[in-house]
Amino acid sequence: MNRAVVLGGGLAGVLAATVLARHVDEVVVVERDHFPAAPGPRRGLPQSHHSHVLVTGGAEALETLLPGTLQELYAHGAHRRGLPGDSLILSGDGWFHRFDCAAYFISCTRGLLDHVVRRRAGVRVRQGVQVLGLTGDARRVTGVRVAGAETIEAGLVVDATGRRSQAPRWLAEIGGPPIEETTVSTGLAYATRICQAPPGLDDLPAVMLHPTPGLPRGATLLPLEGGRWVATLTGTQGSAPPLDEAGFLAFARSLRDPIVAELLAMTTAEGPIRPFRDTANRRRHYERAALPAGFAAIGDAVVAVNPLYSHGMSVAALGALRLDRELRCAGAGPGLQAALAAEAAPSWRMAVARDRHVNGTEPEPEVSAHARKVRARLARARLGSAELAAELFHAQALIPAPPLDGAARFHALAREPAPPLTADQARRQYPALTFGATTPR
Repeated sequence: MNRAVVLGGGLAGVLAATVLARHVDEVVVVERDHFPAAPGPRRGLPQSHHSHVLVTGGAEALETLLPGTLQELYAHGAHRRGLPGDSLILSGDGWFHRFDCAAYFISCTRGLLDHVVRRRAGVRVRQGVQVLGLTGDARRVTGVRVAGAETIEAGLVVDATGRRSQAPRWLAEIGGPPIEETTVSTGLAYATRICQAPPGLDDLPAVMLHPTPGLPRGATLLPLEGGRWVATLTGTQGSAPPLDEAGFLAFARSLRDPIVAELLAMTTAEGPIRPFRDTANRRRHYERAALPAGFAAIGDAVVAVNPLYSHGMSVAALGALRLDRELRCAGAGPGLQAALAAEAAPSWRMAVARDRHVNGTEPEPEVSAHARKVRARLARARLGSAELAAELFHAQALIPAPPLDGAARFHALAREPAPPLTADQARRQYPALTFGATTPR
């Protein structure tokens, strides 16, 4: 194969191009947007002002693809936080105890991560180029049409244009098959504010307050480079977080615990409060279609889950790693798209299993009283059991769960769950939060 074309110069596109450069003579990346000269928000990235994290699986995949990237991110101020070792988490069932599960995430601005990755990848991107469609027919894609009456021929075209991909339409225009799409609504809206943190709180844990069916509101507070925090408040679209300062803080105070409101009151706002509404889970089932040869899709163009789960960047990195493996073993054959879809499937299953029921978009299936009792006991036991919590946090971090055989799991469940932590006890696990201990809750 002489040339591959990647559509989209975001994280998924740059990482896909990094891989393709190992297998083809030439890689052309086209991007309709223009990148900032220094780390910063990008106009064509709808979520650029919101919180972004790399979970463990994505961080490890990125380091495999571009060794040294994580250390450079840390050197520029990115933060690593353990789950739940460096994270104060109030789940629907209570506060998590602090222990190390070997799961973690990396928090920084999207602008910083993209800037570092582009520089390390060394991939040249043709910026300000609008893709108009594909060339070829139902049997094979032979390239792309771009604005200016130009055609770029290619042996492989990879769509990495994200949630708003037009590839299903482009395929139809050349006689390709229809692409099935599954959408699972979340009923969720959120608003984000970046703020300057007070001095002396560099070791602040991540703070996560999960919604419950009775109070479908939540919040996260994450550290960023430059001594800043990013606060995101979430609610159903009928009760979306306000975008004015007073309303934003009042919403934070209405949550199940005041910790986020208390921390925000100590900060200085940096820029406006920004909303986001496009939170539906979407999956384009390319793997079910008889795709023309020479076409593949990757990242959010295939599977885009509710951004609340912070999987998008990690799935993009894992997808690029899978692309490399498939090209080495089988080439760009008919099984390539199925392999890329399989890499994104765990994130999809986790997101839709929760969103179909927790946000009330679909009723929860009927289960027996015994099953409900076991589920409730597991949820309580997980709060204070490192073994059981690891199953949950490893799944969220897109890494394999540690081995826990049936007997060990039975004994972990059979033990009397640790007494629930009060809010004061939960805070006191993290010395940085002892500035404002609360009364027991």
